[in-house]
Amino acid sequence: MTRSAALAPWAWSRAGELLQQPLDPCPPAPQGASGGPTDAAQVHALLEQLPWATHPESAELPDPAQATALLATVHGLGNASDAAAQGQEQLRAAADRLRTALVGETVTYVINRNLNLSNHCVKHCSFCAFRRDPGSPGAFWLSRDVLQAKASEAQRRGASELCVQGGLNPEARLNGSLLAYAEALLADLLQAAPGIHLHAFSPQELLFIAEGDGVPLDVVLQRLQQAGLASVPGTAAEVLSEPLRRVLCPEKLSARSWVAVMLQVHARGLPATSTLMAGHIESPADRAAHLLTLLQIQRHAKQQGLPGFSEFVLLPFVGQAAPAPLRQRVGRDQPDLEAMLLLTATARLLLGPWIRHHQPSWVKLGLAGATEALRWGANDLGGTLMEEHITTMAGASGGTNQDPQALEAAAASLGRPVRRRTTTYGVCP
Repeated sequence: MTRSAALAPWAWSRAGELLQQPLDPCPPAPQGASGGPTDAAQVHALLEQLPWATHPESAELPDPAQATALLATVHGLGNASDAAAQGQEQLRAAADRLRTALVGETVTYVINRNLNLSNHCVKHCSFCAFRRDPGSPGAFWLSRDVLQAKASEAQRRGASELCVQGGLNPEARLNGSLLAYAEALLADLLQAAPGIHLHAFSPQELLFIAEGDGVPLDVVLQRLQQAGLASVPGTAAEVLSEPLRRVLCPEKLSARSWVAVMLQVHARGLPATSTLMAGHIESPADRAAHLLTLLQIQRHAKQQGLPGFSEFVLLPFVGQAAPAPLRQRVGRDQPDLEAMLLLTATARLLLGPWIRHHQPSWVKLGLAGATEALRWGANDLGGTLMEEHITTMAGASGGTNQDPQALEAAAASLGRPVRRRTTTYGVCP
């Protein structure tokens, strides 16, 4: 694996140190009353080993072998036995208690609009139903005028954020430059919606711009910040496991490159989100490597007094319109809600105080599923979105828009207070 010339040598080197490798899971087997292992006993024993089992603000990180064992054990809880049900409830209750200790009872959400610029893309990821070749059925590339109109409308409807992402479109240039186009786009959006928060360009998009123009990534970040970039989506991470990525998205940036980009994003003082795409062909060990890598990155940022990750978002795989080979391997068109709730809880318990805000995806789980996730460690319902294309084109059934009243009613149905937030979890005026 070689370093892209666009990446800073220090970031590439540090990424190699922070990226965690998948381990073979070897969960312990506590003995039940009958002398055999019980699911509940396994869960209890593993939860007791977490650094924040008794001290929610502990600054330690979980042991990789124990984290992998916990995810492997939780992966086996999806059966109908009484012991499995007890283990599930034990996990849920522990995650819910930790959520309360770290962020309290209030459910948050942001009024925002998704702007998916174009689905023209040079990559061919095995899970993606969004990308198109130019001129093919369903291909689109929104003009700058259209994007400005959408931004202006979003602000009139109360949006404080625009989330801007798209495919890797090599034709999106201004005077031959991908970076100049991206700068002009951000300037257009701020002209149409003055003061709005621009949450834009995944690590893959940022690296694509830098490599396409032959300039260092730090130049890209500096110029985009000057143009109005305020934070970065932590998408394109999928699962940060090199062996898995060679199957899932071999054309995409490597896990190490994703970490290196994120280190440079953080070094510029830009907050970012973190994500995990789960529920396809990844193993518990892959999930553990991913979550532990996020922890390493976050600790690195916090040690330097940087914002780091503002939240963790679980993105369940939707396979209904995904390319046939992966869809057939997964054998499921919509997310397994029970499995995703278990993973929601486990992510909360493993990420602990390092990443405090956890968000389910109502687009992928439906609003009812996302509301249930608030009982499993999540504390945020995400954004109103106003429109959504990437997941919807994959066949998601959760819809493309939620109004604030629906999100507030979802929180109220659990007896929880609710408030609107900024992108970085500040209090809206």
